[in-house]
Amino acid sequence: LELKIPNRSQQCRAGSRSTTGAMVRAECVGGAVLALRLGLAAGIDNGLGISPPMGWRSWNLYKDHVDQELLESIMRGFAERRRMVDGKPTSLCDLGYCDVGLDDAWQVCKSDNTPGHMYHYHDDQGRPLVNTHRFPNISNMTRTAHSLNLTAGWYLNNCICSEQSWTPNEVYEQDVHYLADVFEFDGVKLDGCGKQMDLDLWASLINKTGRRIMIENCHWGQTVPTQTWCPWNFFRTSDDITPTYGSVIANLQTTIKWAREGLARPGCWAYPDMLEVGVDGLNDAETRSHFGAWCIVSSPLTLSHDVNDDSVSDAVWPVISNKEAIAVNQAWAGHSGSPFKESGRWIALKKKDWNGRWVDVWVPSWQFFYKPLPGGKVAVLLMNHAGWDEDFTLYTHDVPGIECHPCRVRDVWARSDRDDVEGELKTRVTSHDSAFFVLSPAREAQPRTLLA
Repeated sequence: LELKIPNRSQQCRAGSRSTTGAMVRAECVGGAVLALRLGLAAGIDNGLGISPPMGWRSWNLYKDHVDQELLESIMRGFAERRRMVDGKPTSLCDLGYCDVGLDDAWQVCKSDNTPGHMYHYHDDQGRPLVNTHRFPNISNMTRTAHSLNLTAGWYLNNCICSEQSWTPNEVYEQDVHYLADVFEFDGVKLDGCGKQMDLDLWASLINKTGRRIMIENCHWGQTVPTQTWCPWNFFRTSDDITPTYGSVIANLQTTIKWAREGLARPGCWAYPDMLEVGVDGLNDAETRSHFGAWCIVSSPLTLSHDVNDDSVSDAVWPVISNKEAIAVNQAWAGHSGSPFKESGRWIALKKKDWNGRWVDVWVPSWQFFYKPLPGGKVAVLLMNHAGWDEDFTLYTHDVPGIECHPCRVRDVWARSDRDDVEGELKTRVTSHDSAFFVLSPAREAQPRTLLA
């Protein structure tokens, strides 16, 4: 398996809800349906999202405490080669994380009782109202991204001071005009808070601009794709994530349905929300498992941490710069990744609900995930969700799609080979940690690293 890093991050689109909130089925927008990689999947014809997108967004760490100076400093942090990978100075963009996205709090909010004002963050002509104290020149911000060979993402259908009255097409049109023509963004997150819920309309208007723009459907699993319909590049499957192991695992479970139904695919990736790697709340084992889980289910890899904080970046660098884990994430061989075996014993993990209250999340005490890879290889992730250590035995005949006697074993976390195995692989996994392997037939002459 070879890791191929695109120059700029790529992504795809999925399903939509009408402005009335009813589920609707629609034609793919923009004319022809794009055939991706030998017809494995269908999506809109923007050419994006062939592999899971990689980048960063502001919300998890900064919430509404964002401004242009911060975003531009993050952009520079993504382009600078401050750390080493395989003995070479390497930037986050060198690894594939090339998109930096603004997530809410760019707008001026008008109150409901503002005299004569129709909208909350648009003027009466439907034009978006930018908070120029925070963002004095958004066009300069996107030009900064482009000068660093990065892409820049915006955010619409905002949650802060959301538009709760009916919004005519003219408001969509003005948003898209500013998105593509005025500010020249390369991607957009379309949230689910306001009344602008028509993703077909969004996609149609964006396609008409002629600018290739990645579309994220952030409708929290309420607007979903079909086999023939996906007018976005990736779609949220879950509620918002928080930096607790219970939240991470709860969100992970929401990808399983889409993988098993074949609806998470190139051009239409299932997305259980941003990574909490480097955001205070997860220990080292949980950080590793979180990243490995997003990799093996082909989720977009959206970082959230302060890339300019050296202590945080040093701590997470061995995980987020693991080229072999990224290679598993970026590969496609017909299935996006799902559990093939799990414990019959269920346990309660803790997460916070929308109101900030701690609630129980019931999950199997352990799960084994798999993802087929090109060349007859299969990645497996053995996850221990329990509060105690586990001795796992992986029987190779249980792993879908692998036939090997013996099997070659590549340890992804250690980036080293283990002894070949005949039929079973034994490993001890501590609480909330994971073991990450790639299995392949040992009888074939194969390179000794996953990436060679």
